[in-house]
Amino acid sequence: MQGSLNGTLGEKPVVLVVDDDADILALISKLLQPHCRTRTASSGEEALERALIDPAPDLILLDIMMPGITGFETCRRLKVNARTREIPVIFLTTLAERSDEQRGLEVGAVDYITKPISAPILIARIKTHLALKAAADFLKDKNLFLEEEVARRTREVQVIQDVTIVAMASLADTRSKETGSHLRRTQHYVRALAKSLQPHPKFSAQLDEKTIEILFKSAPLHDIGKVGIPDAILLKPGKLTAAEFEVMKTHTTLGRDAIAAAERQIDAPVTFLRVARDIAYSHQEKWDGTGYPEGLAGEAIPVAARLMAVADCYDALISPRVYKAAYSHERSVAIIEARRGRHFDPDIVDAFLGIQDQFAAIAKRYPDPAGTILTKARA
Repeated sequence: MQGSLNGTLGEKPVVLVVDDDADILALISKLLQPHCRTRTASSGEEALERALIDPAPDLILLDIMMPGITGFETCRRLKVNARTREIPVIFLTTLAERSDEQRGLEVGAVDYITKPISAPILIARIKTHLALKAAADFLKDKNLFLEEEVARRTREVQVIQDVTIVAMASLADTRSKETGSHLRRTQHYVRALAKSLQPHPKFSAQLDEKTIEILFKSAPLHDIGKVGIPDAILLKPGKLTAAEFEVMKTHTTLGRDAIAAAERQIDAPVTFLRVARDIAYSHQEKWDGTGYPEGLAGEAIPVAARLMAVADCYDALISPRVYKAAYSHERSVAIIEARRGRHFDPDIVDAFLGIQDQFAAIAKRYPDPAGTILTKARA
């Protein structure tokens, strides 16, 4: 029977025997010696201590009637401790009332053996409960392995998704001679704005932590549509003509269409693509309805696009262009504040003003390479 009781890697299982009668402890230890490694305790207090010794017991035989804390109380304490709650407990007792047996099961015991102890019954019960515990441990380990494997594969998919987003966004910015620093800055601006608006009653339901993370990851795709704008317009150093500006404005529609095409290849909706589509299509809309491509006004503009509008404008203002020098942080803040309620959502501008130091810190953390002067046309 020893083989049937073997524990991990063929080791004998550990059984903690708890009884205030030294003769009982000696008898049970002798009976179990061929099959288990035994550990003994003569009181409930000692049992609680010895249950924490490594290796943890695979099973506990616990007397009920002991001086100090009873077996019932000992079992209750074992079951509230995360380190011992999974160890099966079998009560040993001279009590024969059904109410005593019921109480023992209620505090967490798995079985009940009455004294005087029958050796065959004791061994059979221990064999059964060790087998049940081994099966439970196997399933627990299997579930843990599966959870870890799912988490690992999810992380891999997430990394691939993140890299794909950055690669797509970088393609657009490379054509317009911008840098990866612009992408990182706008990502962080958007996240900082969103976090500052979380307590606001108008935004709290829309800006939970998961949504903010999606905003952060989607933000780099805001100008993906510029891959479809001709170089003569995209890279023009001066002011665009009216006709050229009409072509430039189509980058919003091109971006939306590119992301929508990707969405159609996926069976189930993907939230980050929907958010990216909203940002790409609507980040040039204005609060007063004078923006493009649809002339949306106020709260008809998606929140993600309203956040990006402020973030993208600030970064454009503080960055050098062939048609202007970089503006100071203070001047850029003043320009955005002046456009409150016209170009930008007033509440988002208020949030921006409250965390403007964070914007300055982000810009400092992710600078453009020395000497970079962007040729990005006014859009």
